[in-house]
Amino acid sequence: MNEELAKEIIDNFSNTGVSYTSKYRMYIQTPKEELFRLLEYLKDNGFNYLVMITCVDWIDENEFELVYQVGNFNTPLRIIIQVRIPRNDPTYKSIIPIFKNATDYEREIHELFGIVFEGNPRLIPLFLDNWQRFHPFKKDFDSREYVKNTFDSIPTLEEYK
Repeated sequence: MNEELAKEIIDNFSNTGVSYTSKYRMYIQTPKEELFRLLEYLKDNGFNYLVMITCVDWIDENEFELVYQVGNFNTPLRIIIQVRIPRNDPTYKSIIPIFKNATDYEREIHELFGIVFEGNPRLIPLFLDNWQRFHPFKKDFDSREYVKNTFDSIPTLEEYK
């Protein structure tokens, strides 16, 4: 099944590569224009649940990599799809129309990396209270500067004495 599926993906999706790290982990690298159609195809072929979405900041390449993992309850195979988007325009289409549970994954990535998922109606804070315009998982986030600007005005324990 894995080889047939890999061949179908390569044949039907332009500029898409398939590789394996084990017989149960298929990696697909695809252009951002193909992701939506690829996810629909995989869902139609039994990979009908979204395991997770995460993000990698490739700052030196000026790109973010969105990593989607889908599964099928009838096989141990997990498919990991990797898509790159430009860091200077971190906007991408939401996959909620395909997988409803993408809502909070996209919300988390939006909060931590600043990526806007068009079509996701819930891009509101999830974990970070009163953070504005800072995305702490971006590699250029300066945590020391943030602490200095945010907490230096708070008295220390010695100052209370």
